[in-house]
Amino acid sequence: MHKVFVSYHHQDQCYKDHLVQMADHHKIFIDKSVDTGDINDSLPSDQIRKIIRDGYLQDSTVTIVLVGQGTKGRKHVDWEIYSSMYDGAVNKKSGILVINLPGTSDFVVAPRQNEKENVYPDIVNWNVILSRSEYEYVFPYTPARIIDNLLNPQARISVVPWGRIVTFPDTLRYLVDAAFHDRHQCRYDLSQPMRYRNFSD
Repeated sequence: MHKVFVSYHHQDQCYKDHLVQMADHHKIFIDKSVDTGDINDSLPSDQIRKIIRDGYLQDSTVTIVLVGQGTKGRKHVDWEIYSSMYDGAVNKKSGILVINLPGTSDFVVAPRQNEKENVYPDIVNWNVILSRSEYEYVFPYTPARIIDNLLNPQARISVVPWGRIVTFPDTLRYLVDAAFHDRHQCRYDLSQPMRYRNFSD
């Protein structure tokens, strides 16, 4: 099983718990993510980022980003995404899968042809999005760093709605496997400055 880091806003804890229980039950992945209370939030930002990077992400190969209505402005989520994309000497870049939680978006991004055929056989016509404004319209709660990389085909980031995986463990397994196998070929855009405070729209 792949080692997976789940990045999420803690107000969405119930979805993270459900995902991990599903993964455990069906032997899909091993959870390597940070839980509430694991890290003292009063520590300096640089120290928190180092703990996340060296203590959690170093041992994972895929990052799942759970996007809820409050995810977009969370600094810790941005740090986790950045660290997952960064290809360092010790901490290598990970494959990334985005799962949109209920109330966010039902739009799908499938960067692989076989993904379209295997996961979404019911979708006949695929919309092509070429601009940032279009991505921000269909994904209003998605972190800016993810939007940057959806604009970059070489990043190979899949986006799936929660309803497509919550009762379909084989779909989750396929998407995690695809992110794992493509991780070395991904070319991420890291130009977005790291977030240093939380915000809400």
